[in-house]
Amino acid sequence: MFENLTQRLNQALKTLKGKGTITEINIATTVKEIRKALVEADVNYKIAKQITDQIKEEAIGRKVLIAVNPNELFVKIVYDKLVELMGSQRHDLNLKGDPAIIMIAGLNGAGKTTFAAKLAKLLKSQGRQVMLAACDVYRPAAVEQLKVLGEQIGVEVYAEPENTNPIAIATNAAQRAKAVGKKILILDTAGRLTLDQVLMQEIADLKKALQPSETLLVVDAMTGQDAVNAAVAFNQRIDYDGVVLTKLDGDARGGAALSIRAEVNKPIKFISTGEKMEALDYFYPDRMAQRILGMGDVLSLVERAQRAFDEEEARRLNQKIRKNQLDFNDFLSQLRQIKRMGNLKELISMIPGMSTFAKNLNIDDDAFKPIEAIILSMTPQERSKPELLQNPSRKKRIAAGSGTSVTEVNNLLKNFESMRNMMKKMNQLTPAQLQKMNKKRR
Repeated sequence: MFENLTQRLNQALKTLKGKGTITEINIATTVKEIRKALVEADVNYKIAKQITDQIKEEAIGRKVLIAVNPNELFVKIVYDKLVELMGSQRHDLNLKGDPAIIMIAGLNGAGKTTFAAKLAKLLKSQGRQVMLAACDVYRPAAVEQLKVLGEQIGVEVYAEPENTNPIAIATNAAQRAKAVGKKILILDTAGRLTLDQVLMQEIADLKKALQPSETLLVVDAMTGQDAVNAAVAFNQRIDYDGVVLTKLDGDARGGAALSIRAEVNKPIKFISTGEKMEALDYFYPDRMAQRILGMGDVLSLVERAQRAFDEEEARRLNQKIRKNQLDFNDFLSQLRQIKRMGNLKELISMIPGMSTFAKNLNIDDDAFKPIEAIILSMTPQERSKPELLQNPSRKKRIAAGSGTSVTEVNNLLKNFESMRNMMKKMNQLTPAQLQKMNKKRR
């Protein structure tokens, strides 16, 4: 996410390291490089110039505390301006109505249908009663795609495959949702490959007829300035309530997303960073600024973990760890829960100080597949009793069944045993000893 922008900003900010004070001379180069970084990331030049002029004005003459070096102070100024540019605070959904109707709009290929399902899953995880409605009557297989996603997340999808009137479908869906007690109805509407009057009129008519409590525009962050153009055009016709940025996990410049707020004065409400149903986050300008500046985003990482990990399963696992009874069934379960959190490279980049390291990592979502294959090639007895796997013939059979080598099987067994031994030692430590260890680390 914003890898190139992060790298360029960090390079620009390095020019102030070692300086004793902030002066107009020593920040001139830095400000120039920040402006170039923003423009290259597809931030509108006028906005990039405005924000860097503000940074320069605020930085010059600022008194530097003894405990804070000029570089740290300047980073803080840049951080504050990025937060301000992106909207300063998180904006929640307006969920008034019975049911509350959320209308999803956008161009074809922006990821509207996938986002609709992700949002339904997120709201469902909060204990809300949700229904999806398939109102895209043009794109082939759009209805079927939403049905498949709805089944995957356990959310009812209202559809009328033979009906070509999206307003009638949406109206009937709202009646159905109210009848069965669903408090939120999400409308997945049709998109187009280009902005045209037919699309705009249909979306405008749909909004007028259904009076949604929330209208969200989905834009593809990888399309650069086109994303901003789409945001402006849609806002002129339907006056939406917020923006959703998708495909932020892609290798795009993505900076245009930063200027959407300034261009249309609409808040960014969600960001989507992958195809997995869990890969959706509320948009926090402060957290995004931290990530852009390479500071990590621990809060979002924790929130994602809380959504992905089952509380009852965590308690059960904790008991097994305390009794030193961890087996490969538990290991496989935890592996799958980590996968549900999203892209591994992105998760690592959320850890403070790890964004540069993560950029150079060659990790994809298939990284755990060999490990899963090895565990699934074990018999149920072997998974529950890892000690049985010391037998060479068993290792050979597992390697053949998983399409891996005996060496890979041995490495997994070795790492698993090391993990168990470490947990066993930790369980034997007293609270006082643990506290002493933590002090030493600090």
